[in-house]
Amino acid sequence: MMNNLLSPSTLPFTICATLLFLFILYWLRRSNNSSNTGVASKTLPPPPEVGGALPLIGHLHLLSGSQSPHVVLGKLADKYGPIFTFRLGVHRTLVISNYEMAKQCFTVNDKAFASRPKSVAFEILGYNFSMFGFSPYGSYWRTMRKIATVHVLSTQRIEIILKHVMESEVETTMKGSYDFWQKMKNVGNPEKAITEMKKWFGDIAINVMFRTVLGKRFDGDDEENQRIRKALRDLFDLTGSFVICDTLPYLRWWDLDGKEKEMKKTAKELDEFVSVLLDQHKRNRNSDGELDFMDILISTVDDHDLDGRDSDTAIKATCLALILAGTDTTAGTLTWALSLLLNNREVLNKAIQELDTRIGMENMAIKTDLTKLKYIQAIIKETLRLYPAAPLNIPHESIEDCTVGGYHVPSGTRLLTNVSKLQRDPILYINPLEFRPERFLTIHKDVDVKGQHFELIPFGSGRRMCPGVSFGLQLMQITLATLLHGFDIVTLNEGPVDMAEQNGLTTIKASPLEVILTPRLSTQVFSQNL
Repeated sequence: MMNNLLSPSTLPFTICATLLFLFILYWLRRSNNSSNTGVASKTLPPPPEVGGALPLIGHLHLLSGSQSPHVVLGKLADKYGPIFTFRLGVHRTLVISNYEMAKQCFTVNDKAFASRPKSVAFEILGYNFSMFGFSPYGSYWRTMRKIATVHVLSTQRIEIILKHVMESEVETTMKGSYDFWQKMKNVGNPEKAITEMKKWFGDIAINVMFRTVLGKRFDGDDEENQRIRKALRDLFDLTGSFVICDTLPYLRWWDLDGKEKEMKKTAKELDEFVSVLLDQHKRNRNSDGELDFMDILISTVDDHDLDGRDSDTAIKATCLALILAGTDTTAGTLTWALSLLLNNREVLNKAIQELDTRIGMENMAIKTDLTKLKYIQAIIKETLRLYPAAPLNIPHESIEDCTVGGYHVPSGTRLLTNVSKLQRDPILYINPLEFRPERFLTIHKDVDVKGQHFELIPFGSGRRMCPGVSFGLQLMQITLATLLHGFDIVTLNEGPVDMAEQNGLTTIKASPLEVILTPRLSTQVFSQNL
């Protein structure tokens, strides 16, 4: 019988069955250990009982329905409270969903939760965890974050250099829309001047990031650009997709969902693309002109601790990380903002009234001081409250034992912050599901999004929060204000916008946002300012 079990035809089955048996024993032992009770301060928060944890997969089956994970976890929080444990495959995960728990995690326990869990996506697509936003806590993360913050994301650099890049890209896109409307008008079909706004916002964001990081625009529809655009889109999608072996690591060598194969293909395409640009930058190092971020990295990384990585890897990974972080989040938030405004015309009319009062009809918004547009700023805050780009934040992982909410949390525990649930808390916000920008001009007027007010943390908080807050806010305000001031905007049938979500690394609007843009300002104003 032993010979039959070890025959070539049955050997794979025997190996799989043995592995499965051993893992079930391991899982049962681990589950029993985690369920043992002791002193209250030494126990984990209670796990959800609905459906229970299953062998091998833990609570993954609770996330298998059509609802978004942050919605499912929000409903569990309604039953089990703002802190509970969840087992995602083999990984123990802490889920928090209110102001108090978030404050504890990102203040007194900030260092404890300062690392990131490893995932296949950021191993393969992120140059073996060299994208600093997804790197483990340590010297390399500190080095690359500091370089990016000083040379790209500082307030001084944004105001002196990058604001001009943002304004010029918004101008270019506005001019393109005006010329398109004029062309359709000349042929007698101005009502056919249909614009898909997800792409409209996305083109601005990607060109701003490419000019900032790589010193060039990403325009044109030639085959090569389309190929790279698709690879970047695949990068966004794959880094946010569910991968079986992230929760069940022992299945990785099978690549059951084919994701690892897709990731390797995309990683190869993007590496070839960015390697060519890196070689060009090295050849042109002594050329005159404004330095982009890749130039700065070439000049600085060799003087820093890269934790065993070669300088080219660090440069390529960091450049792609900034493009990844600054494109989808910005375009997605602007798409949500315009969708909310089109579904709430009274708010849209108030925004237009502010623009007309503060700026007038003889100038373009882009040419004025936008800091005085308080209502536009409130609209962006309210959009980020209702539709944070990462509704579960980017996962953290504890590097030491800590205590949260009176519960002992062991080292190696993953942390999910349900930002969407937290920011819709009726204890914090009156009528939390309604789109009311006025709340940030009255009772919440002193609340900002920079990580110090835990009732509004769309960019995270603590040492691992997004360092590009000021950059993103500046670009969103310039883009939204200029668009609303320059064009009347209606949906195709003047009906409501579908607000269904599509989940990934960021949460974006599932369906296209098609609108008709009609100039509000005179031809003279457009011709003088664009």
